[in-house]
Amino acid sequence: MAASLSYQIYKNVLMFASFLAFSQAQQVGTSQAETHPSLTWSKCTSSGCTTTSGSVVIDANWRWVHTTDGYTNCYTGNEWDTSICPDDVTCAAKCALDGASYSSTYGVTTSGDELRLNFVTTASQKNIGSRLYLMENDSKYEMFNLLNQEFTFDVDVSQLPCGLNGALYFVSMDADGGSARFPTNKAGAKYGTGYCDSQCPRDLKFIDGQANVEGWQPSDSDVNSGIGNHGSCCAEMDIWEANSISTAFTPHPCDTPTQTQCETDGCGGTYSSDRYGGTCDPDGCDFNPYRMGDTSFYGPGKTVDTNSPFTVVTQFITDTGTSSGTLTEIKRLYVQDGEVISQSNSKISGVSGNSITADFCSAQKEVFGDTDSFSAHGGLEGMSAALAEGMVLVMSLWDDHYADMLWLDSNYPTTASSSTPGVARGTCDISSGDPDFVESTYPNAYVKYSNIKVGSLGSTYNSSGSGNSGSSSSTTTTTSRTSSTTTSGGSSATGLPRYSQCGGQGWSGSTTCASPYTCTKQNDYYSQCL
Repeated sequence: MAASLSYQIYKNVLMFASFLAFSQAQQVGTSQAETHPSLTWSKCTSSGCTTTSGSVVIDANWRWVHTTDGYTNCYTGNEWDTSICPDDVTCAAKCALDGASYSSTYGVTTSGDELRLNFVTTASQKNIGSRLYLMENDSKYEMFNLLNQEFTFDVDVSQLPCGLNGALYFVSMDADGGSARFPTNKAGAKYGTGYCDSQCPRDLKFIDGQANVEGWQPSDSDVNSGIGNHGSCCAEMDIWEANSISTAFTPHPCDTPTQTQCETDGCGGTYSSDRYGGTCDPDGCDFNPYRMGDTSFYGPGKTVDTNSPFTVVTQFITDTGTSSGTLTEIKRLYVQDGEVISQSNSKISGVSGNSITADFCSAQKEVFGDTDSFSAHGGLEGMSAALAEGMVLVMSLWDDHYADMLWLDSNYPTTASSSTPGVARGTCDISSGDPDFVESTYPNAYVKYSNIKVGSLGSTYNSSGSGNSGSSSSTTTTTSRTSSTTTSGGSSATGLPRYSQCGGQGWSGSTTCASPYTCTKQNDYYSQCL
């Protein structure tokens, strides 16, 4: 009898807990059906590439948030309605995220393998920029494991002026948007929840299934944003941050690579008074060719000519040449007009190389006098841990209300001399990135991402043109450009293209490189055409 009574009490407790969780949950609205725009991408091996059908979803922060029992805004402009949202839990119970009208409201369109993001879109209200994630299905983000792999995409930044950032990157979000770990999150990945990055952003409206109302302070400069008490932290691999003037790629490790919540200034990063007070590396180890002294490599009419589209290839090299190894190097190359373009070499005294390695990062931090938060949070090993867990692909377009994007394309900090190593990052004027100016002057700016591919090293591109597969062409002539010299290679009719894997323990593919490249041993597990 006692046991039966105890069991009944246990069941009642479970039922009450389930009811309580549901009644306090972050809700989903029904005013607008959520239909994700389709986007194809490819998985590649040395044998070729296969097309995968996917889709994209816009982040929850861009969505209409209204009451569950009607259409009253819970959030208007950059302020919460505190009569509806007096605290985080109540707000999550009373407010819902609704579906999105991607093209008309947010300026987001897809066609085949191409995603276009418009900067300013005016419908019933003005929308600025967007942030989207690649989906595996309607309720799950696509997860990428990039160790010993390369990631490739085509991009058109010709319409991105100073002050804008067309960013393509990876973050360690939960595949389901956090709905399994936080059952109060009923919206999940389908509605773009669960964002995190290495800045531990505090401008998110919902974190871990609850609202971010408590302590919310509307922004003085951004009519759509503010910050709350909570932030959302995780590792971040910036494959591409760029406009038509400057570009950078940057790993940002965290002490815990997966998503965690932080509190107030203990979050660190952009949104807190103590930038280095959190568990993530807000600065990263960046490779910006202009900042590294090569001012003629990237931009309109330069070696990588941003007047036209091009292909971006990023390779994640491990110490064992396998996906179970530890990240030791991140390499970058480009393909434009049928030419493979090696990343420019650093021209900064005391910092050598054209890829991100532990030695490069340590030397750069020392010479530039930057705080070495990269090493403090694990460096490449920390980034490796996040890549091993799997990361979500983010594609965005944004302007910068904190630093006017000067850290990407101008002199930063602005009080330092441009002749000081590390200060000059591009040719933009220090007044060019003010968001009010950018939004009013360049509302028609846009970025296009297309032809996304992931696969084994050397499998996602060749030198016969932008976005081709890794197999060599019998009619291709390979040309490798740098900013100071242009060398025609006169490729042979057969052989692997430059940077392809050509050997190593367990390698069963070709070991012959196209002329003038030779198969060069990197370690026992990996050889590459160089």
